Amino acid sequence: MSQWKKTKLGEVIFIKKGDYITKKTAKPGKYPVILGGQEPAYYINKYNHTGKAIVVSRSGASAGFVSKWDQPIFITDGFLIEPSNKITFDFLYYSMKYRQAFLHHIQRGAAIPHVTPSLISDIEINLPDLDDQYKITDTLYSYDSLIENYQQQIKLLEEAAQRLYKEWFVGLHFPGYENTKIVNGVPEGWEKETLGNIVPILTGKKDANFADVKGKYPFFTCAQDILNAPSYSFDGSAVLLAGNGDFNIKLYRGKFEAYQRTYVLIPKELKYLFLIYNAIATNLDRLSSRAAGSTIKFLTKGMISSIPILIPSALVLKEYNCLSEEIQNKIELLRLQLRLLTEARDRLLPKLMSGEIEV
Repeated sequence: MSQWKKTKLGEVIFIKKGDYITKKTAKPGKYPVILGGQEPAYYINKYNHTGKAIVVSRSGASAGFVSKWDQPIFITDGFLIEPSNKITFDFLYYSMKYRQAFLHHIQRGAAIPHVTPSLISDIEINLPDLDDQYKITDTLYSYDSLIENYQQQIKLLEEAAQRLYKEWFVGLHFPGYENTKIVNGVPEGWEKETLGNIVPILTGKKDANFADVKGKYPFFTCAQDILNAPSYSFDGSAVLLAGNGDFNIKLYRGKFEAYQRTYVLIPKELKYLFLIYNAIATNLDRLSSRAAGSTIKFLTKGMISSIPILIPSALVLKEYNCLSEEIQNKIELLRLQLRLLTEARDRLLPKLMSGEIEV
């Protein structure tokens, strides 16, 4: 094992700030815009970086979040971190992931938390020689490959749930549609409603600093990734909608905490849970295009409340929920396996990155 040297990140990296852009000013295209979190905020017709990239989110609930990419991307509210010849790309990425919680906690700003190049540069890491850097990252990469596989399976199941909803409630090809009369665009025996009439629309109350890496409850913010919280304010089957940022949507059942700009929808009648989730998911692009705000786009309660939703007959709803529950159970099982695998990787990460265990 080589001798490890304590090194500040600023000595082995180059930092480049992203370029300002908004969805309204950019033309749609195939290149992902990296705003914060692991998923692109939206896609445009140009990019400002190609090849491997490590991105640190600059502001908001995901400030300090570290992600990596290997495709042409447009970095906006974040920093591109590039390695010098003293550190490999993957070792730099894992070193920063290891310090991610620390970076999130030292962010500045009361109204809009943010990180700066100087905060990033001052982070201290342990640095072995290049051969050991490769050995360490090969071990961690084997975990990440499995994690990525689980994530892809979950994504495919979520897409299947969305196709089912669109087929039955947008295309109106539900069981028995051939013999059902359509009146003013609504199948006979169905009702046309708005979301606000069937579910309360609440928001979380916690700020971004409430996150605790050792917390036992999920903490839903406006980022794609779910943080941890030491306590919970909600307990139920809920649809979580990010009120700003990339406007992502999640479905969760159990105890959880929520960020103050995250909308929480817990239906009083559970039979509407999957309908609510997929009605919002189907309208997400339309909501995003109508988002208010000049600098940071946000969704209002009124926008969400006015989303149209079809309430089917009792028989169709029962069949739909049965199929949706089957898909959701598979998703939740995969998420459990994903969480256990991620926890195992995260326990190993600090031991490998500090040199506590050899590879």
